[in-house]
Amino acid sequence: MRLIKYIMLFCIVGIFGSCKKYLDIIPDNIATLDYAFRTRFQAEKYLFTCYSYLPRFDRVYFDPWYITGDETLLAYPGYSSIATGVQNVVDPYSNMWSNGDESLFKAINTCNTFLEQVKKVPDLQNYEMVRWVAEVKFLKAYYHFYLLRMYGPIPIMDINLPVSVSPEDAQVKRQPVDSCFKYIVNLIDEASEGLPKIIQKGGTELGRITQPIALSIKARILTTAASPLFNGNPDYAGFKDKQGMQLFNPTYDPQKWVIAAKACRDAIDLCTSSGLKIYHFNPQVNIYNLSPEMQIEMDIRNAMTEKWNSEIIWGDPNARTQEYQERSIVSYNEATLYENSFFRSGINVPLNMAKMFYSKNGVPINEDKTLDFTNPEALRTATEAEKYKIEPGYVTARLNFDREPRFYADLGFDGGKLYGAGNYDQDNAWHLEARRGGYSSYDPDGSKNSITGYYPKKPISFLSYMDQGSYMEIYPWPVMRLSDLYLLYAEALNEANGPSAEVYKWVNIIRTRAGIPDIETSWNQYSLYPQKYANKDGLREIIHKERLIEFAFEGRQYWDLTRWKEAEKVLNEPIEGWDTDQADPQFYYRTIIRYPQKFKKRDYFWPIKEFDLIVNKNLVQNPGW
Repeated sequence: MRLIKYIMLFCIVGIFGSCKKYLDIIPDNIATLDYAFRTRFQAEKYLFTCYSYLPRFDRVYFDPWYITGDETLLAYPGYSSIATGVQNVVDPYSNMWSNGDESLFKAINTCNTFLEQVKKVPDLQNYEMVRWVAEVKFLKAYYHFYLLRMYGPIPIMDINLPVSVSPEDAQVKRQPVDSCFKYIVNLIDEASEGLPKIIQKGGTELGRITQPIALSIKARILTTAASPLFNGNPDYAGFKDKQGMQLFNPTYDPQKWVIAAKACRDAIDLCTSSGLKIYHFNPQVNIYNLSPEMQIEMDIRNAMTEKWNSEIIWGDPNARTQEYQERSIVSYNEATLYENSFFRSGINVPLNMAKMFYSKNGVPINEDKTLDFTNPEALRTATEAEKYKIEPGYVTARLNFDREPRFYADLGFDGGKLYGAGNYDQDNAWHLEARRGGYSSYDPDGSKNSITGYYPKKPISFLSYMDQGSYMEIYPWPVMRLSDLYLLYAEALNEANGPSAEVYKWVNIIRTRAGIPDIETSWNQYSLYPQKYANKDGLREIIHKERLIEFAFEGRQYWDLTRWKEAEKVLNEPIEGWDTDQADPQFYYRTIIRYPQKFKKRDYFWPIKEFDLIVNKNLVQNPGW
């Protein structure tokens, strides 16, 4: 027990090993706090160490959204372990509770140490200290939130334990979720006062925390707190700690949605006054001469991939978006056929995701009364009028026709076009040939290309050069976009007060950029259920679908499905795809099951590692584990 105590006390000097871009982390051989805070220069390194623990949203092997299923499938052993039901308590996948440098409690300890020690720095200007303290308070709050979202009730680590603490007092307890949310929000409020409104030194400070970031993440946190998983969830009515304290409040509180809506609006107003706005592709030198259709596709794709565009509230410049692109991209022409090992597309898109996108009329394909999608496997030949979406004369599935622009911007598929990546002739853009024997086909021996027949195209920057040089345009990971805030606001307003013109307004801004009609027009003219948007339940379903589509492949889906308590349904449907071993389109376009999904009620929260429960007798395991 004494050993565990000292591990807790001294993990504050552990240093995260990776170092990229603006993060310049304290060297591993520096072990004393006196040295770390001797000068402004050294203290700034410690500040960046606090940033270094930010979860890498793009990590193929670790980040939760990659391995929980449905949005993407990793066709490698073990990488979809949670989706296939083999999460465990002995050595949990994506363990951010106690997994060494991945532990967010270690991150919180590092933040606490910074806050305790930074006042000792002799040559630090007061305005700098105010800003640095505010940044670290925000990071500390964010790390608590990330753990809360993963594990439910967590210990609140407001200060590091002193060396003199007794072993009994070192055994921290989990706190009720309402207390956790309150602590996190209060800490962000404290931090906001000392943060800059905008970044002045764009060359060196982009990615550091600002007031718009703080208020926007606060809005996300409060929306999460108001959502069914945390707000009056009866499934956890009996979840208590060992002293009998109830960890979930089973009573639903509608006021939480009112509070969330206000937080969203405050964040929107601040972001707007700070110059942020919905992104549209508008290069300084218009050398592309894009068609209206291609302009919309570039608006959609580049909202994610253009560096520091007008919509990015918070971008993480240290995310390995190069790896994400390399694992998304496939061979689009003979020149790249297996000549570059980077074109391996280990990220597969399930057929369910392809079906999720709207029809071209802006309604779900099973609701469109003007278009027949009852046989999505039926074959159809693309025409010249469809040349910006599908190769003219190419035979592909009915599912791939008459879809909204985000379908074509986000997905690669057999016959589908890819503009950019070295070819900027929109009339002769590359296309996929994904059937057996095609240069984009699945290669089971080389573990290349998709086993489902669909690829994530959206994360590939149009400036990435897809040739033997494998140059990838690196962009900051979009942790928070303005469109995210708009849809959170619409969701909170609908839950608080029901449908209104104000709710439609914020959703329609996103739909207009996506090239589809507004909610009212789409449902009145094209849907089998024309009044769906006029009641709270129907509009909730529309807003949820809008979020899933708009943020496809940006790491939002899993967290949204869980907070809505919809994961039990969606993540229990099998992972399906086309029969990618076939060359003949008649046989290629038949649905086969690739993997089962086995999301159970217990999977709404991660298990705490068994060993951690043994060494800390005050901890209780999550229900179902």
